[in-house]
Amino acid sequence: MKFLHYDFQLNGGDIVEVTLDTAANVRLMDPTNFLYYRNGRKYKYTGGLAGPPKFTISPPSKGRWHVVIDLAGFAGNVNASVKVIRT
Repeated sequence: MKFLHYDFQLNGGDIVEVTLDTAANVRLMDPTNFLYYRNGRKYKYTGGLAGPPKFTISPPSKGRWHVVIDLAGFAGNVNASVKVIRT
């Protein structure tokens, strides 16, 4: 499974801004659900299919969060950059 991964310590009001060059799935997960994702188990996330150029998402609570970007098994590549906007 190919995916882009970013790991952040976020506050509840922070905004994660993802810049994409093509449509892709953007998922925000806590550490447990990221582990489930990596192991092919059922997992929960916030986010979904996002089109270029930008997508924003906020964590539901303070803590460690993983941003995962993938094409859900479809062929191709995605380039992305991620930044946190502190509020």
